[in-house]
Amino acid sequence: MEEYNIKTKVVGVDISNERTTYAIVDIRGNIIAEDSFSTGDYPDVNNFVTALSEKIIVLVEANGGYETIRSIGVSAPSASSVSGCIENAANLPWKGIVPLSAMLRDRIGLAVGLCNDAHISALGEYTFGSAHGMKNFIIISLGVGIGSCFFTEGEEHQGHLGFAGEFGHTCVVDHGRKCGCGHEGCLEAYVGAVGIVRTAEELMAESDAPSLLRDLTKLSPRTIAECCDKGDEMAIEVFRRTGYMLGLGMANYASIVDPEAIILTGGISHAGKWLIDPAFESFENHVFGNLRGKVKILSSKLNDRERDVLGASALAWSVPEYSLFK
Repeated sequence: MEEYNIKTKVVGVDISNERTTYAIVDIRGNIIAEDSFSTGDYPDVNNFVTALSEKIIVLVEANGGYETIRSIGVSAPSASSVSGCIENAANLPWKGIVPLSAMLRDRIGLAVGLCNDAHISALGEYTFGSAHGMKNFIIISLGVGIGSCFFTEGEEHQGHLGFAGEFGHTCVVDHGRKCGCGHEGCLEAYVGAVGIVRTAEELMAESDAPSLLRDLTKLSPRTIAECCDKGDEMAIEVFRRTGYMLGLGMANYASIVDPEAIILTGGISHAGKWLIDPAFESFENHVFGNLRGKVKILSSKLNDRERDVLGASALAWSVPEYSLFK
């Protein structure tokens, strides 16, 4: 009888607008090896896929070889697990429809699963993080873009085309700020990184009040939060306004989904109390009355990049096995 070779490792890939991280992960969720490179170095998607494929191959060959790898899971913005494509990503250098899953499979010769980054964050939190043991919860990813995913009765909801949870592109202000998606008034235009910077610029233009913000060489959610830590009133107001909008959006979301908890992930969530306190206040003021005081608002305890690589690895285990090398 021929012995079946059970694969004990997968590759998890997290693609963000800034960096692409890839790692070999074993069946127990241990990261065996990991590396990353700048996504922006490859404005042509074909060159990006070629570079990513070559880098994965080098890492795999240095850590046991192809015969130990079952499959690859990939997290990316605006990705659909149904089509296997990145579709019209607002915050990536590649526009239109990118059949990333098929491109990687053709180059590497292994099964590839692709899913939206917010869904991967949710899978990572469900498997390894704050959502472990929960059945009904929402994950909100706060960064350059704003994404989300919700689980109901322990199952992820992806929708008909795989785009469920585009929380950042729900309208919170009629005819409001222009969003990167082309619409006006999207939550992302107020709560995403660019939106937070714009709020700071608007506040500085509204008055001549002194502020540490005026001395910054670069405005970003991180530098604005650092000014909050120093007691700067204008910086605190930036996150108060941001938190108000976030809380309003979360209240609408929770009133429809009825979650046990909402878990905030991503770089902007690291602003901590400056964002979360006003968001919670706004949430409680706007949520359906029967849910008031009953939905936990949590911050992820996992490292963002590690969680998303682990989430991508969990996705990899779920795709049907395939290999050109059997």
